Amino acid sequence: MKKAFRKIHLWLSVPFGLIITVICLSGAALVFEDEVTELCRRDLYYVEKVSGAPLPVEYLIEKVAGTLPDSVAVTGVSISSDAERAYQVNLSKPRRASVYVDQYTGEVKGRHERAPFFLTMFKLHRWLLDGMKPDGGIFWGKMIVGVSTLMFVFVLISGIVIWWPRTKKALKNSLKITVGKGRRRFWYDLHVAGGMYALVLLLAMALTGLTWSFSWYRAGFYKVFGVEMKQRAGHGALQTVHGTLQTAHGTPQTAHGGKSGRNSSEEGRGNREHTSPYACWQQVYEELKARNAGYKQITVSNGSASVSFERFGNQRAADRYAFNPQDGEITEVTLYKDTDASGKMRGWIYSVHVGSWGGMFTRILTFIAALLGGTLPLTGYYLWLRRIRLI
Repeated sequence: MKKAFRKIHLWLSVPFGLIITVICLSGAALVFEDEVTELCRRDLYYVEKVSGAPLPVEYLIEKVAGTLPDSVAVTGVSISSDAERAYQVNLSKPRRASVYVDQYTGEVKGRHERAPFFLTMFKLHRWLLDGMKPDGGIFWGKMIVGVSTLMFVFVLISGIVIWWPRTKKALKNSLKITVGKGRRRFWYDLHVAGGMYALVLLLAMALTGLTWSFSWYRAGFYKVFGVEMKQRAGHGALQTVHGTLQTAHGTPQTAHGGKSGRNSSEEGRGNREHTSPYACWQQVYEELKARNAGYKQITVSNGSASVSFERFGNQRAADRYAFNPQDGEITEVTLYKDTDASGKMRGWIYSVHVGSWGGMFTRILTFIAALLGGTLPLTGYYLWLRRIRLI
C-alpha cells in the first residue's frame, strides 16, 4: 500500500510542486498585508485625536464628495471604535475603492490603494498573474491554481500515509529536525517534520481555497456541512441586501441606480429644499453605537448599516440593519446569529483560509504553515534528485 502511495506522492509532486510553492509563498505574503500596509501608511489610516467630538458624518462625506469626479459616488462610511482611526468613506468605483478623512478636522487624507507588491502577490496566489478573458475564454491561471491545489491535497494525504510512524517513539523522532548529520538528513527531516507540523493548517487552507476555484467543489463543500448554497450569478453579479445593491464582492451601490456622490451634494447646495442623502447617517451611527457596546466597526450606507465585533470565529460576521433614508428610523434588524447558514459559511471559509478565526495567534500559525508548505516541494525535489543521482 505504501508503495502505491509513494508513486502517487511522487507523480503528483513533480509536475505540480513549483506551482504549489508559488501558491503557498504568495499566500504567506498576504497574511499580514493589512498590518504592513498600515505601518507603511500610518498617516493615511490614523489621525491625531483632538479634544472635542468628531465632525458630523454628513459634513465629512460632503467634503469627500466635493473631491470626486462626476462618475464616482459615495456609497457608505465605515467608522471604527478606535477614535484614532480615520473614517473610511467607501466609493462606487473602482471595486473596493475608499477615501480616508480626518473626522476631527475634515481633511481628506487620501485614497486607499493596494500596494503593488500585495496586488502582485494576490494575483499570483489566485491566478498566477493571469486575468479573466474579456471574451469569456478559459481562465487558465485560475484553473491551474485550482488543479494544483487539489493535487496538493492528495500529496499531503499520501505523504502522511507514507511517513506516519507506527509508534509514539518513532513519531517523536519524526518530529525532530536534525542539523548536524549532513545536508541530506537535514532536508529529509525538514520535509517530513515540516509536513507533519503544517499538515492540518495546509489541508484547511487548501480545502477552503478550492471553493473559489471550482463551482462543483463549492457546492459539494457546502453539502458536506449540511448547508444549502444559494445560487449566485457570476463574477460581479448583483444581490439585493436591505435596499442596497451589492456586488458579489460586497461593494455597495445605491439601490435605485441613483448617484449619491458629487451630483447630490451640488443639488443640495443649489436647492436647500432637497435633503442631503447623508442627513440621517449620523443619527443611524449614533443609535447603533448606543445599541452595541464593544463594537469593532459600524458601516452606514444608503438605507442599510452593519455592525461588526472584535471576536473569534467568522471575522466577517456582522449584525445588519435597514433604516428609512428619509428619517433614519431603524426598520429591520438581522442579527448574525439569525443569519442563514449559507451566509455564515462564506465568512467561515474566508476566516479559516486566511487563519483569522482565532485572532493573531492563528494568523501567525497560518503564516508559518504557508511558509513550510512552500518549502515542501523544494525539499522533495532535492530528495528525489539525490535518489536518482542527478545531484
